Amino acid sequence: MVGSVVASLVPDGTGTNSTVSATDQDLINEQRIVVAASLTFLVGIIQLALGLLRIGFIVIYLSEPLINGFTTAAAIEVVVSQLKYIFGLKVSSFSGPLANFYVLESIFTQITKTNIADLVIAVIVMVCVYIVKELNNRYKSKLPVPIPIEIIMTIIAAGVSYAFNFADKYKVNIVGTIQKGYQPPVAPSISVFQACIANSFSIAIVGFAVAFSVAKVYAIKHNYTINGNQELIAFGLSNILCGSFKGFAASTSLSRSSVQESTGGKTQVAGIISGLLVLIVTLAVGYLLEPLPKSVLAAIICVNLKGMLMKFNEIPVLFKRDKYDCLVWVLTFVASVILGLDLGLAVGVGIELLTVVFRVQFPKFVQLANIEKTDIYRNRKDYNEICEPKGLKIFRCPAPIFFANSSFFKDKLIDAVGFNPLWVLRKRNKALRKIKKLVKKGELCVTPRGVICTSYDYKDSDNEDELDNNRIEELDQPINTADLPIVIDWNADLPNNIQVPRIEIHSLILDFGAVSFIDITGIKALKGILKEFINVDVDIYIVAADNSVKEKLTRSLFFDEDIKTSVLFISVHDAVLHVLEKKGLEHTLQSGLTKETDNLHFINRAAK
Repeated sequence: MVGSVVASLVPDGTGTNSTVSATDQDLINEQRIVVAASLTFLVGIIQLALGLLRIGFIVIYLSEPLINGFTTAAAIEVVVSQLKYIFGLKVSSFSGPLANFYVLESIFTQITKTNIADLVIAVIVMVCVYIVKELNNRYKSKLPVPIPIEIIMTIIAAGVSYAFNFADKYKVNIVGTIQKGYQPPVAPSISVFQACIANSFSIAIVGFAVAFSVAKVYAIKHNYTINGNQELIAFGLSNILCGSFKGFAASTSLSRSSVQESTGGKTQVAGIISGLLVLIVTLAVGYLLEPLPKSVLAAIICVNLKGMLMKFNEIPVLFKRDKYDCLVWVLTFVASVILGLDLGLAVGVGIELLTVVFRVQFPKFVQLANIEKTDIYRNRKDYNEICEPKGLKIFRCPAPIFFANSSFFKDKLIDAVGFNPLWVLRKRNKALRKIKKLVKKGELCVTPRGVICTSYDYKDSDNEDELDNNRIEELDQPINTADLPIVIDWNADLPNNIQVPRIEIHSLILDFGAVSFIDITGIKALKGILKEFINVDVDIYIVAADNSVKEKLTRSLFFDEDIKTSVLFISVHDAVLHVLEKKGLEHTLQSGLTKETDNLHFINRAAK
């Protein structure tokens, strides 16, 4: 990301048919260093400001599956970047989407030019390091300290390379000249600040996210916590200081971190020692590492990435436990490998947020029933010995009710009870209209022995059906039988073979124990569907609602003449007891729900 900004602000200056003198090239390089240093300084200012403003909370969007998929992709990218040193090939630097594939294409097109000496050195180092690290893991309880095989192989390789002159005899790519000392500090360029403010912000966020994701992997492994704001402040100060001395923007190096962790470095002391060693090497003994083959460093890095690459084993486990988490892992990995780590991280966060939306928008609604001989209510599909009160449905909503899932909530509630209350209400109003006409014509008479139908020749005309369709809003009104001399039992046989759907339930309990919030759209949808049930003589109860949800319902004028505050109950069991008492099952309440004799008033699903 730094390179793309530098290349855009200070291009090469070379055309197709032109060349640049050494002096001009030195000037271009100096300008590029100033741009990179100024960019790093600005990134540090942004990170420091974000840390002081406590913006580190953004790390909550980095879940463990996302981090593991991202770091695995980063490990793949590191391995790909080290292949050119293992094979001793000259490969151009690529950045952006498909960069890994361009690198692999360049490597495989030059595979016949492989430097056998580099390849042999890398294989020998990898085998030795791998074997010793396995021995360290197996006998770590017996070893006072792990064998520092990486340092040993580095010293041996540097000495052998120097003694046998690998660079000249076998054309091995070595570390080469290490500049002594440090660059003098320079002031950042204000013009660069103005030109790359947007890029600086994206680099600050991505650099912090990459660092935090790697840190979180080791925090989980070694059981310690990390503070996002503290990390932002630390990176901000580091980049400000780094930019002042012509350095590049700092984040976390996955390869170096894995090497340090695998060799036993777990605290800040390891970082201090590493810094002191780098300081000593840079100032005094750097020339001793000049003959070190780069293939040795590449081999050590690749072996130490084994732990990261082994995270592929998480995929089948996640697939069994949680499909959404598995999807986040896989898509974050694929996006990071294909698009690059910066865009891949953004894609991963976007996918993770989408999974949250889908989880909340399409929750798993369940029907509850009573576990026999207890006052506990659970999903009726999960138990064999379970009882469901006759005529009573208990519906549990496991998510907030808001604009995105209000329609889904209504559909699932209708599926649970087995009928659409609005459709039943319209059927009843049509039947009521017919009954009133029968009474008005004298074809339906009320006697001491009941209602007698004196004629069975009544038929609806097409005009009446058309009238119903044109005035369908009248069919959605509550049923009014006040002007009828009879009481209509809608679940009994109606006169003159009038057909109306029968309803098997008389009460509906909604368990809102898991509803954390409800918005205006959700309140309107809830109120509408509850009134439809009330209009078809189904009693409604809301249980275990949170106080914030109750207050929101009250402020939104949810309660009225039809839906009163008396529908609220503390628990499902309290609501069930109230329903049983209201329906005249007092002896059930007196003996308690835990008695086997109470099953007379329940549908025993295990025996069906």
